[in-house]
Amino acid sequence: MMSPLIDSLIVAHRILVDQGVLDAFGHISVRDQENPARFLLARAAPPSTVAASDMISFGLDGQPLTVTDTPLFVERFIHSEIYRARADVNAICHHHAPSLMPFCITSRPLVPVSQAGAFMGAQVPLWDSATEFSDTAMLVSDSAQASSLARALGENALVLMRGHGVTVVGSSIKELVFRSVYSRREADHLQAASSFGPVHPLSKGEIEKARHVRTPILDRCWVHWLAALAASSEKIGE
Repeated sequence: MMSPLIDSLIVAHRILVDQGVLDAFGHISVRDQENPARFLLARAAPPSTVAASDMISFGLDGQPLTVTDTPLFVERFIHSEIYRARADVNAICHHHAPSLMPFCITSRPLVPVSQAGAFMGAQVPLWDSATEFSDTAMLVSDSAQASSLARALGENALVLMRGHGVTVVGSSIKELVFRSVYSRREADHLQAASSFGPVHPLSKGEIEKARHVRTPILDRCWVHWLAALAASSEKIGE
């Protein structure tokens, strides 16, 4: 029963590597469709190598449901606390895409500037670990920090993490991948446009009308990304 979900989760890893969102770091999880109090997350491994055998089932306390000595992501609590706080979230990605990092280390707000970025809302929230936890190793390593991050995320689609990276959520794997890719692209557009002059973000009304991405669009993007993956594999094999 879990196999199609695991297959989609593995493909999501490959797509986000191919699209410049994930590199050697970062992770994606998906909520267990049969038991919402559980989620699947790979062992600590590069996203480009994740396989079905790497997947581990976790509870909402961030602990594996089966005892294991395999290396786990320290930041698995990001996933557990967001799933605990948001019943509407069924997939989560934490990453450090270079396009978004400038917005994590400056006071420049990340705002939507095109229809494809409307899902981000008027302004993406920024979470600063130092506000509640003083100096840290810049990793979300326990439930308290992750719970604070979940509060900063609120009802939004993503949250920036000061000096660290980004966490994106979705109601499905396809929506999560769409949001991860297009928030990265929106950041690129915003930075490029800023070099020309003042930027004109979407209005509140435009955001409300454009923020909901329909399933056919998500499906179209998924098919495109799969084709791009196949093309990349062909080039590597040449």
